[in-house]
Amino acid sequence: MSSGPRREFVGYAGNPPSIQWKDGALLAVNLVINYEEGAEYNIPDDGVNDSWGEYTFQYGPETRDLGTEMHYEFGSRVGIWRLARLFDEHNIDVTFNACALALERNPPLCEWLKSRNHDILGHGYRWYGPDNEIGAKMTREDERAEIQRALQSFQKTMGHRPKGWMVRSFPTLHTRELLVEEGGFIYDSDSTNDELPYFVKTLNKPFLVVPYSKVYNDTRYLINPTYSTPRFFFETLKMGLDYMLGEARQARAGRMMSVGIHPRWSGQATRTAAIRDFIEYALSQEGVQFVRRIDIAEQWIAAFVGR
Repeated sequence: MSSGPRREFVGYAGNPPSIQWKDGALLAVNLVINYEEGAEYNIPDDGVNDSWGEYTFQYGPETRDLGTEMHYEFGSRVGIWRLARLFDEHNIDVTFNACALALERNPPLCEWLKSRNHDILGHGYRWYGPDNEIGAKMTREDERAEIQRALQSFQKTMGHRPKGWMVRSFPTLHTRELLVEEGGFIYDSDSTNDELPYFVKTLNKPFLVVPYSKVYNDTRYLINPTYSTPRFFFETLKMGLDYMLGEARQARAGRMMSVGIHPRWSGQATRTAAIRDFIEYALSQEGVQFVRRIDIAEQWIAAFVGR
């Protein structure tokens, strides 16, 4: 049985490698749209309720949680399209961290994605993970089968498979090894321990990690300490961008900022306004560029593999 990834406390030791992003950008901003609607656990599909809607309490299996189900449905019916229009209006590329079943259940979104330049990050077939009572019971072979089922589904709905992977919340002890064994992935985003990509030896091979952020993330609308207004989310993003852009200018080297967005939360008009304000502010800053996650991964591999 695998003991999982080795803990690493040093990283770049305050001296990250110098990267020059495409077109001379100093700060690469990646908006990650977590599309989970319809892939969450629910009574009709699983006999258990999920949570992560608009409130924190959770019903037991004896009661179907229609409220939470409808919060997710808002994300797929309304929220995702409001965000889609925003990205179109500002002509920016983003990353869809999508559950395969969620895409199966929204064919119009699949068609829209096929007509755009956004990339897909695999988020599982279902929205599973070790923080969920069903996901916690998954064996290594169960997880391997979940990955394969997702890849087959993506191929059917999108016409291609993703090259990156990120599970719900945090990975299992086996996730990264399974990705390397599968052979078609070039990175995962199952880490929040850095702000720049890095390589980790997995099964005696260098494998790229493109870290994610739980801080620049709209989950804070739900969990404590919460964003009591969308303005607080905008201020958090703006302050983070300003600081990292300042570091990049001082070091004359590229930095990366990941922003997590969920249609069921940030697809509400008042919260979309915060995303709009951040996009417009970022676009007004010299040296900032919105990029896809696959572009970050491929550029990092091209720059540093073999060095």
